[in-house]
Amino acid sequence: MASMRSIKRRKASVESTQQITKAMKLVSTVKLQKARAKVETNKPYFDALYSTISSILARTADNGSSYISSNDSSVKAVIEVSSNRGLAGGYNSNLVKAVDKMDFPKDSTIVYAYGRKGMEGLMKKGYNIVQDYSEVINEPLYDDCVVLTKEIIEKFDNGEIGEVYIAYTDFVNTVTHIPVVKKLFPISREDFDSENIDTLMNYGEDGVGDEADSEIEVLEYIIPKYMTNMIFGAFMEAIASENAARMQAMDSATSNADDMISSLSLQYNRARQNSITQELTEIIAGAEAIT
Repeated sequence: MASMRSIKRRKASVESTQQITKAMKLVSTVKLQKARAKVETNKPYFDALYSTISSILARTADNGSSYISSNDSSVKAVIEVSSNRGLAGGYNSNLVKAVDKMDFPKDSTIVYAYGRKGMEGLMKKGYNIVQDYSEVINEPLYDDCVVLTKEIIEKFDNGEIGEVYIAYTDFVNTVTHIPVVKKLFPISREDFDSENIDTLMNYGEDGVGDEADSEIEVLEYIIPKYMTNMIFGAFMEAIASENAARMQAMDSATSNADDMISSLSLQYNRARQNSITQELTEIIAGAEAIT
């Protein structure tokens, strides 16, 4: 059996760790609430963009926008959104697995990394990391998404990339977080509400002449904003999922620490009892020897 001193030291170490896990759980809870608030604030703007694009796609008879037509490039770009820190259960590893399941050809796939843990996992899988923006995910701003969107569109227009995907973790609730890989660019009619498009197309052939040309121009203007909003929303969902996963992990760690402290307390009491019993036995034995 371990000595009383070693048991006491280990118990103190576990209690110290428990204080850290409790603090991390509280911090993650606050960050989760902030991230969810940003998602809710951004939702009306996203819904308006989505509805506008659906309407325009319904009224245009062809794919006149360059953002809808594919180019000849076989290169796929993946925007990876994970975290820079661990202690979040399977949050980062699940995202890496989701990307790997897509079976993207590694020799023609480039990765924009927003999160060090996910980047390291994809590097081990053999993916090519072209940009490391891991510091951005600590406190992402809408302007960061604008810069990324401009870079992606420029590379698409130049034929350097053919498709763009974004890999992040979708927040469902504090218990459920689903890693997803969504095609971001070029967009297609299938990405939008088919019922809405079919309904609008029944109003007549409005997608002709100058009106169609003006609607294509509007589409060219609004799609980059839609993409930026999609990326920003993915960042917020990922941050919410990360903090929810870390909150769960720290809650489990705190509970485990409670169990360990109880077990160590029991061991300490048994060791103390054995020590007292041994001392009494020695005293009695000594007294008997004298008499």
